[in-house]
Amino acid sequence: MKTFEDLEFKDHPNGMGGVQAKIQFANGFGASIVKTPFSYGGTRGLYELAIIGKDGDITYDTPITDDVLGHLSEAEVTVTLAQIQAL
Repeated sequence: MKTFEDLEFKDHPNGMGGVQAKIQFANGFGASIVKTPFSYGGTRGLYELAIIGKDGDITYDTPITDDVLGHLSEAEVTVTLAQIQAL
């Protein structure tokens, strides 16, 4: 089971500061996790997570959420990663 500690953050590609990590799971789903000055919770040190579908794009159609999830702590990111891995 992958957790927050398994994520490898890199500079966010928007060039405006912040970091991003992407992860894919064996079930075809994945996640993009960001912390930037513009992400939900980023200015407070919290993370925003988008679920990536089997096509590699953000999906808004899962039992977990129909949007991005914001204001997440490291522990909440781990919980959400577990939920994605169980899809």
